[in-house]
Amino acid sequence: MKINKHNFKKDAKDSNETKEQKVKLIPYTMNRDNLRVKSKAYPYGINMIDAPNMWKASYRGQGIKVAIIDTGCDVNHVSLKDNIAGVRNFTPEDNKDPNVVIDRVGHGTHVAGIVAANGKVDSVIGAAPEAELYILKALDRTGSGKSSWVINAVNYAVDLKVDVISMSLGMPEKDNKLERAIKNAIKNNILVVCAAGNEGDGNYDDFEYSYPAAYVDVIAVGAVDKKAVPASFSNANLVIDCVAPGVDIISTYPNNRFASLSGTSMAAPYVSGTVALLKNWSRDVFQRELTESELYAQLIKYTKTLQYPRTIQGNGLIYLKQR
Repeated sequence: MKINKHNFKKDAKDSNETKEQKVKLIPYTMNRDNLRVKSKAYPYGINMIDAPNMWKASYRGQGIKVAIIDTGCDVNHVSLKDNIAGVRNFTPEDNKDPNVVIDRVGHGTHVAGIVAANGKVDSVIGAAPEAELYILKALDRTGSGKSSWVINAVNYAVDLKVDVISMSLGMPEKDNKLERAIKNAIKNNILVVCAAGNEGDGNYDDFEYSYPAAYVDVIAVGAVDKKAVPASFSNANLVIDCVAPGVDIISTYPNNRFASLSGTSMAAPYVSGTVALLKNWSRDVFQRELTESELYAQLIKYTKTLQYPRTIQGNGLIYLKQR
């Protein structure tokens, strides 16, 4: 039987309502930088989730709005610039200019490429290469920020009426205000996708929780390698929804570069891109807009069970083979 997290309830430690928490990038690994990529050479993750089989039926994600809440983005990257529909800075950097989202870390640029790199000459291709990206910078050059910056970004995404929010960041305790903002986004039919966290120790019975991924209402994504083996760093717990490629992932990097990174930070945007594809596909199939919970159910249908405990894979590996 597959797990449906939207029916799952768990107790969690409440944070102080007035306490300003620090949010950080989920720790990740830089494998290789300054990589050369070949035209039409798909990253292994694209083939692993079988995205090309869904591209025609989903218009490659065309018109779907994906908000990426991260460290910003190289908005002039040749593989991304045509897909970036809007930007907003919620940090104090660059004199608090709301229109400047310089990525001084590289993480946000990498995540953006996994979702929607265009795949043109000498480029990688993202899961939904024609999706519209909204770059919401809520973490600064240190890879960290305040929970209020993230909350403001989530609320802004709701105002934009995006279809998907993608977050590869975390904190050790829950924040009630952030949870309310996320619940409001979901109430507005936005699917919220979060990296599960990289505090794993390889023991599937030893649970690690990172927020916002541990909130019941979000889609928590763990990582596997190219052989579909769970990454040793990927968090195990009772609220994992699914897994996606997250080891040695090649994607865009600032200054028109490409790099390989590893982490659940890389797995989550594969799912964000997948949701973008399913949104378009479902409109044609069902002739209406699916609700957030209905689209979540479709996502779970497009998973493949792995031979590992549910605590590390949830419902399984995202796999878009047409049924």
